Amino acid sequence: MLTILGFAMIATFLVLIMMKKMSPIAALVLIPALFCVAVGKGAKLGDYVIEGVGNLAPTAAMLMFAIVYFGVMIDVGLFDPIVRGILRFCKADPMRIVVGTAVLAAIVSLDGDGSTTFMITVSAMYPLYKRLKMSLVVMTGVAATANGVMNTLPWGGPTARAATALKLDAGDIFVPMIPALGVGLVAVLLLAVVLGRRERKRLGTLTLDEVLATETVTEPETVLVGTGGGSDRTRKSSGGSGTGTGADGDEPEDAEAEDAEANADEGFKGLDPGRATLRPKLYWFNAGLTVALLTAMITELMPIPVLFLLGAALALTVNFPHMPDQRARIAAHADNVLNVSGMVFAAAVFTGVLSGTGMVDHMADWLVGAIPDGMGPHMAIVTGILSIPLTYFMSNDGFYFGVVPVLAEAGAAHGVSPLEIARASLVGQPLHMSSPLVPAVYVLVGMAKVEFGDHTRFTVKWAALTSLVVLCAGLLFGII
Repeated sequence: MLTILGFAMIATFLVLIMMKKMSPIAALVLIPALFCVAVGKGAKLGDYVIEGVGNLAPTAAMLMFAIVYFGVMIDVGLFDPIVRGILRFCKADPMRIVVGTAVLAAIVSLDGDGSTTFMITVSAMYPLYKRLKMSLVVMTGVAATANGVMNTLPWGGPTARAATALKLDAGDIFVPMIPALGVGLVAVLLLAVVLGRRERKRLGTLTLDEVLATETVTEPETVLVGTGGGSDRTRKSSGGSGTGTGADGDEPEDAEAEDAEANADEGFKGLDPGRATLRPKLYWFNAGLTVALLTAMITELMPIPVLFLLGAALALTVNFPHMPDQRARIAAHADNVLNVSGMVFAAAVFTGVLSGTGMVDHMADWLVGAIPDGMGPHMAIVTGILSIPLTYFMSNDGFYFGVVPVLAEAGAAHGVSPLEIARASLVGQPLHMSSPLVPAVYVLVGMAKVEFGDHTRFTVKWAALTSLVVLCAGLLFGII
């Protein structure tokens, strides 16, 4: 019964948010509360929620201060050169912009933290997508999938969990997987090309006059010249000039969101070379502080929440020594902080009920028990396939510490090495990074102003396909 209710709870949550019948925060709180009552454990709901909140509180704290830190870095102009470099590469060509998104997300993912990756990627690319009226779910989908492939780095989490659960060396798991993960990154780049070509067909090949030369990107007469759909068209890119439509006349998937924000479109405001918050004389201090912060994260010098707390306090104090300026910067980013931290604490209700009621354990046991005995010699392949849905519906902790050891034992009985099981367990990470149980995804959709349901509908199929490509590459190279 708990197995059925567990799957029903997850399915109900996904259906309601994808159909936009409930907001993610409301769904994350109310649906598990109702199912907790349904399984007869309503009296323990408070305990489950408190336990879930306690587990996710460090993550919420980290996200709060990370948003403030990187928000300040954006304000003072640290990432302006990155955006200018991307603009030079992209040249306002939708295909290049999507490819640039994938490359930037993959590079920034080297720090091992999804939230940081999404904050930097969205901060750099969002103004360009908005100015050219590109689909924002393309940006979030490509960024999440690229980060998912890179999430398998030993310091990213899943590899360390697999190594700990099976008592293996993380290097022995990760290093042989590099060729397969490389193929996964190539698959993400090919996906970016395909999606970019689709956007190019919808919008045309666009040129943004004088952007790189003048960096004055808020002028009302900047002209975008398009050649898509078989006919030339010219339209002004200021204000709310309207969203482009596809060759068949359909509105883009995020058209409603764009319409709602049409009057508030800020274009390239983030690159305004005259904004008052710029601190060019402190550029190298801010760059050094950021490098030091990321280095401390990778080397685990201190817990990540503590690092970002210290980093945010130092960045505010040095860049904005006057109290009114500090309050203004905090207020400017308060909306993102509240949305993301609220989402994390709401997710704590979902994960707390899922774990506390025993639903997640029963779901895992049922799935493992459903594997036919004849599949024993192929347990590595089974693990790889199961990792795709399970890491989406479960936390990494639940999967790697609860399910993977059971799969490894079943494989060992048929001569399958635990190393193969561990490597196979990593292939589901491209999809995992879009799971509603991953706090970082709320940073992504929140900063990109994309509905979580829209992101889910668009991304799941591409991320699952990328995971299958990594699995097939692992089999081809004899790694799995």
